[in-house]
Amino acid sequence: MGKPLITKELIRALVPGHTHPTVTAAKLDMAAQKFGINTPLRVAHFVAQLAHESNLFPREENLQYSLTRLCQVWPNRFSPAAAITQLCAWNPVMLANIVYGGRMGNIFPGDGHHFRGRGMIQLTGRANYRTYGRMIGFDLEKDPDLLTQFGVSALVAGAYWNAHGLNFRADRDDLNGITRAINGGYNGLQHRRQLLAIAKKHLGIK
Repeated sequence: MGKPLITKELIRALVPGHTHPTVTAAKLDMAAQKFGINTPLRVAHFVAQLAHESNLFPREENLQYSLTRLCQVWPNRFSPAAAITQLCAWNPVMLANIVYGGRMGNIFPGDGHHFRGRGMIQLTGRANYRTYGRMIGFDLEKDPDLLTQFGVSALVAGAYWNAHGLNFRADRDDLNGITRAINGGYNGLQHRRQLLAIAKKHLGIK
């Protein structure tokens, strides 16, 4: 086994002040090796995307939104004058159940909040928790909070990356395609590009 590509120095380069760079690097490198994320370019894209999604930390999605921010993030769902917007502002449980309910395998009341974004890749939805939990051997549908552990979160990120064929896109340096596969659109594309440049520089990619 060669020298790890994901190191604490790379974590710190992407997220200055990261509180757990050593454990994050170790868990991500283990997951990267398991799922074939094994070249500098693949690693650069992998960690850049995760740095944007979660600051390379297995956190829960922050759904504390002001009324103004709700309308900016979900313009097709919320408007300033709508009563539902007033109710969802600073109400993460209601917000999650409204924006995530009835999709991504969320079929029961409360599923939207129960299966809100978690982990380094911000996995969302009952169906995804079930699918990726089975892939890595953890019952995430039964215990969603497992995704807030570094090791489980890293494995899910690697499994998601592999399932969506993102090594193929990384080999072609396709930032847009990778972003679309992870985000569903191009939110934060400029920031992702900046993080990718940092990762490439650290990994010696011209």
